[in-house]
Amino acid sequence: MLIPKHTGLITEDDYLQGELIGDVKHELIDGCVYAMAGASANHERIAGNVCRKFGNHLEGLPCEPFGSDMKVKAGSNFFYPDVSVDCHFDESQPYYVQSPIIIVEVLSKATRKMDETVKLLSYIDIPSLQEYVLIEQDFVDIQVIRRNESWLPRHYFLGDEITFESIDLTLPVEAIYARVHNEEMLEFLSKQAASD
Repeated sequence: MLIPKHTGLITEDDYLQGELIGDVKHELIDGCVYAMAGASANHERIAGNVCRKFGNHLEGLPCEPFGSDMKVKAGSNFFYPDVSVDCHFDESQPYYVQSPIIIVEVLSKATRKMDETVKLLSYIDIPSLQEYVLIEQDFVDIQVIRRNESWLPRHYFLGDEITFESIDLTLPVEAIYARVHNEEMLEFLSKQAASD
């Protein structure tokens, strides 16, 4: 459950100024500021794999990926997604993305509800957004929600390939989970080693 840092509402300008000088990242939701918790190793592995694969694929193109230190503006809210891609970055606003085409969140028990409700509803209102990706870290399940599929979720599992249509990139699910230590991945790697 998220608890606001303070009960008074804060303006966008005050929030953005505070983020420039603060030691802890915060998200701004409906005028309230929420501190962000640290991430697990598996969370970082997944986010790093996705950002690296996106970055390699988009090298030399106008679209560029950003990691979890870059905010996304969704209406009057600001979030720190794990990965986002923007093709029309506004250099006059260097601390946040305004026109992402894809947003990726790595789920945890603490963030799942927020990622699947508040963030989902905020993100799909961004006119440029084409895909919202939710990745489980404790087991293998990637959910892709696409604008051109009426925001209906589609799930991908080990052995599947995912095409991120917004950036024309196809990846096997196991590439996204490289180095991740959860029961399904360990079993998958064990079977792969036995068949070699």
